[in-house]
Amino acid sequence: SYGGSPEQDFIPHTALGILLLLIAAVVAYAGVRPSQSHAAVLMSSLCLTVSALWCGSGLVYILVGQKVLQPAELSSSLVPGLAAFTLALFIIGSVSLLVQKAAVFVTSVGISLACAHHIAALSAAGFGQTATAANYLLVCLVCVYCGFGRLLSTITHGKVEPPGTGLQIEAELKTQQNEGCSDAVLVGLVMNLLSASVLACPLLGVVPRLSVGHVPWLWTAAVFQLGVCILLYRAMDTLAATFCGFTAILKFAEGYSALLSFYSIQPSSPVPFPAVFSVLFSILALFSCQKSLLEGLYQLFFVAYCIAIAAQPQGFFQGGTQGVQAAIFVVSAGMLLVTTFNMVSSTARMQGVTLRAQDKELHSPHLGYSKYADAQVLGHACSVLAAFAITATAGGRNPLSVLVLPWVVMAGGALQLLCGSVAFARGKTFESTVFILYGMMWTVWGLTRYGGLYGDTRGFNLAAGIISFMLFNCLVTAAALFLNVAWFVYALSFQLILISFLLDAVDALPLGFDIGVTIIFGLVSFYCFLANIFNSTFQSPQIPLGRALVKLSGVGAGADICPHVPARKATSVQQIAEIMKNGGICGMPTDTVYVLVAACNRPDAVVKAYKVKKQAQDRPMSLWISSIKQLESVRHLLSPLLLDFMEAAWPSSISMVVPRGPWMDTFGLGDAAKHIGTPQSIAIRNPDCSVATHLINLVGPIAVTSANPTGEADTTHHNQVYAKLGDKVDGVLCDGPSPENIASTVVDCTKIETGHIGFFRVGLIPKSKVLEIFEEVQRRHRQGQTNPAFEYDLHLADAQTEQRSGEDDSAESGRGSGNSTPFTVSPEQSPALRTGF
Repeated sequence: SYGGSPEQDFIPHTALGILLLLIAAVVAYAGVRPSQSHAAVLMSSLCLTVSALWCGSGLVYILVGQKVLQPAELSSSLVPGLAAFTLALFIIGSVSLLVQKAAVFVTSVGISLACAHHIAALSAAGFGQTATAANYLLVCLVCVYCGFGRLLSTITHGKVEPPGTGLQIEAELKTQQNEGCSDAVLVGLVMNLLSASVLACPLLGVVPRLSVGHVPWLWTAAVFQLGVCILLYRAMDTLAATFCGFTAILKFAEGYSALLSFYSIQPSSPVPFPAVFSVLFSILALFSCQKSLLEGLYQLFFVAYCIAIAAQPQGFFQGGTQGVQAAIFVVSAGMLLVTTFNMVSSTARMQGVTLRAQDKELHSPHLGYSKYADAQVLGHACSVLAAFAITATAGGRNPLSVLVLPWVVMAGGALQLLCGSVAFARGKTFESTVFILYGMMWTVWGLTRYGGLYGDTRGFNLAAGIISFMLFNCLVTAAALFLNVAWFVYALSFQLILISFLLDAVDALPLGFDIGVTIIFGLVSFYCFLANIFNSTFQSPQIPLGRALVKLSGVGAGADICPHVPARKATSVQQIAEIMKNGGICGMPTDTVYVLVAACNRPDAVVKAYKVKKQAQDRPMSLWISSIKQLESVRHLLSPLLLDFMEAAWPSSISMVVPRGPWMDTFGLGDAAKHIGTPQSIAIRNPDCSVATHLINLVGPIAVTSANPTGEADTTHHNQVYAKLGDKVDGVLCDGPSPENIASTVVDCTKIETGHIGFFRVGLIPKSKVLEIFEEVQRRHRQGQTNPAFEYDLHLADAQTEQRSGEDDSAESGRGSGNSTPFTVSPEQSPALRTGF
């Protein structure tokens, strides 16, 4: 587009804008890809920054092409955004040079110089666009070289890699870089720099006034800030995500104010909202100080910004507000430099301004694994903002002129929907339902009342819609009884809000009722916000949220939640193992369904599991081992044929019922042994599940029962473990749905010495497969191929008795001292089992 003449554009503005938007989308996708090296961290930030640059520029060009803006306004519309990106990209390039990332340096500095030359060309027509085009051409050449290098490296499997094109994985990165500190933080700072530049330029005389041409930049910054918010939730950084959510609300409001100028409407800002917003920013800054003093101080500038908005009726169009934004521009640039350097430097750090790592385990969900941190802090804060925003009244003025619509629709609507989506991803169904339902209500009510539609829709139709929301909220309020007092009061106070909406819709609202209930709801929401941000920051003390008002059997009902940790992590298995070593009982996934387990060397835990399950006499607990090695100390008490059968059949979904004997005393069960098996027999199993066997290796043999009350269906999901057993368990290993919904096959081995086995239950392993395995073991015994693990005991028995014949040796093997090496069956010796799954 830089090849055109001043009289004729090489590419029409609309086409150029659409092309830039498409390229921006592709670049943004590249930016959100996972990064594992210093170069990739910088490249990710660079891609997202450039994407925002081209997105904002593209929208401006589209407005010019569609005659919304005059061609003469193109310069004043583009310059504020280009100035911000010139500085941001120069900072990224400077840090890239310090850490010797040549490709990122050339790309970022090249685009920065292109933006600077573009500003010069827009300001002075005689400057021309040649320098801008030359810089972009340099960037294109570098990108083509790097892309070709990566393609060549992929094709040759890394054997050929041109210099400077490799994104080698640096193992030490995660220890040198701040763990949990996402590179999205850099993009958030760039977006703050962008909006501050747009608002500060009118004050500095760079552009005549804030106009509709600046809306693309402000709303681009808002949308990207929402994306950063989501990425920070994925990085488990609740405080930073909440801050980005707050700033996104401000940017949408700034863009809305600039948009009204196109319709010759002068917006006025009500005092309550920015005043409350400044309080929320202050609290957030206070808690952010425990992570980084510099970050907390940075957020105080936004406190001053909100106060400036409240102090001036015309808000974003007056000098005080714009002056604070000029200060934010300078501070954001400094924060961008410091944060970028700290994130990628492996040799030195700027002292006193290091961001502290976040504890991801702090946000582990109650019901399993999640990629997101808890978003309740932002959700309740948005409720506070929406509630105090609607206290403003339009009176006889145009409702659009009162700056309420962006606060209600964005804070109460869009951000609530985002929080509901995050809550759903975390497995919090109730919280997700509440935030999504309330977000929809705030959006509908905000657009209806403050979007200029209220006069035409007042009456029965609007009342019917509000009544529908009230009915849904009645169900939410009833469900909150089972959670805690705070959620119940929160839902009940929102019901009062809905009642005020209904009375207003039928023109029967008592004077001051709506103001009173919105203040009540706002205060309740503020308490929930404060409690959640405090409790997520400090382990103790905790601000109380109250216990459940109603409790059902089997539900935790607001009690302390036991650990629900992802089974895919070795640290999670170790955590559950420690709980079991200390006498706890836990839910665990297996190769079939979920089970309730207790360590055999903790008899008190076995008794507890028996009582929790309310075990029926005909459904006794069973014994599980991780391998036959755990029976080594008692193998002289077991039949050689039985042990060979175990070796051939395990690990698998086969439970073997064997005769009860003195060998049970070696597991430390004590009096709790009566709860495992029957007086005559006991079921024993070696599961074909890596999580289960790893846990048993850590704690020793375990007593097992199904994780459901007697008489109910098997438990096939970790959520069901909590739903059925509630706070009666001390921990749950979460692995989602069970791989199979069929129980194990239970084989009767009590008469195995006679050459016969029976079946109590045919489950996952077919009867034919079990019989095939057993027949193979019998065949080897008939041919004299006994288990080599018992040969030492055989010779020892011969030396001691000197009375047994050689033909009886195989029958008596396995009753020695237990010093032999355990036998391992090869796949060829047990083909039936190995191919049966």
